[in-house]
Amino acid sequence: MRVAVFSDSALPILNGVSVSVDTLVQGLRERGCSVHLFATGYPGYRDPDPNTHRSLAIHTPWSKGYPLAVPPFLHLLRRFRAHGFDLIHTHTPFTMGMVGLRWAQSHELPIVTTYHTLYDRYAHYVPFLPRRYVRFKIAKHTNFYYNRVDRVIVPSEAAAKWLRRHAVHTPCRVIPTAIRPPAKIDRSEARTTLRVPPGAKLLLYVGRIAREKNLEMLLRASRLVFEREPSALLWLVGDGPYRDACIRLARELNIGDRVRFIGFVPRDEVDRYYAAADLFVFPSVTETQGLVVEEAMSHGLPSVVATGGGASATVMPGVNGFICRNDHREFSQAVLQLLTDERLLRRLGRNAAEMSRHTREKGMIESVLAVYQEAMAVARYRS
Repeated sequence: MRVAVFSDSALPILNGVSVSVDTLVQGLRERGCSVHLFATGYPGYRDPDPNTHRSLAIHTPWSKGYPLAVPPFLHLLRRFRAHGFDLIHTHTPFTMGMVGLRWAQSHELPIVTTYHTLYDRYAHYVPFLPRRYVRFKIAKHTNFYYNRVDRVIVPSEAAAKWLRRHAVHTPCRVIPTAIRPPAKIDRSEARTTLRVPPGAKLLLYVGRIAREKNLEMLLRASRLVFEREPSALLWLVGDGPYRDACIRLARELNIGDRVRFIGFVPRDEVDRYYAAADLFVFPSVTETQGLVVEEAMSHGLPSVVATGGGASATVMPGVNGFICRNDHREFSQAVLQLLTDERLLRRLGRNAAEMSRHTREKGMIESVLAVYQEAMAVARYRS
């Protein structure tokens, strides 16, 4: 099968969409598919993959680190036509996703899309326009785009419900993105390398430092944890536009000496932080899946997450972590319950690692290929 994948987010941009796209491309190729990626250009970056095709792109002041694809796309169209694709799979509904949709229509190809993100939760990134208006336009575009494809893949039931709320009627299949097997890293070595203080109980967050990640709640919860557990520390791995605001809040809460903003860490090096941590904390309520939660569990870390979105889908309360309301007091109590009960912490960590192993074996690629076959059957019927 020859598959053209379209996405506005792709490596070296590091987020859930780009990781999912990379996982899909590599998995399809391992099954013998020919896969080409059509993605937004990233100035200064050289792709190691000859089957990656980049658009022209510009940087904007309001989306730092996320270049915006701009026309013309004629050079991409020539490459697209040269390969005789069987199917198009888009991963974003915006510039590159619209290109994929239009080319699927003009070339009479089946098209599958994956809905990765609750886009209206990101309306604050659009400048100059009222947030309510932006959310309305996103809702209209969501309805327009996802009702014009042959099949939709979502990573969680929460994402499927969100599409139904937007009156999307295209058949939808829940297929969680698989995570890679964890690197085998010795915990003691990791803590020594990262200079974790002896005896410290390390809380870890991995993700973008952005407003929609609900980090204010995490910082306020951490202050309550620090008051009760003097050995607790919070490290945040990742970068983003909200970092300066979070640093200011940490200072205002007088927890600056217990919180460390690590910044951007290459994907292959994040494993060391998972290995060094004691507990994973994830306050975001805007995720459709929460890959980092599953990655943390693969390293034997129990998780405390806020309810809402899809990040909590893999957490079973009292088995591999805890799910809390979006309340900093309740969140801190769950964290303290684990930090102050070593036996409970270890038991939930063992469960997390075991359940993660089974998650990786569910056969994401086989499920995706089955959806491709459905879309191709729909296209044949349509013709």
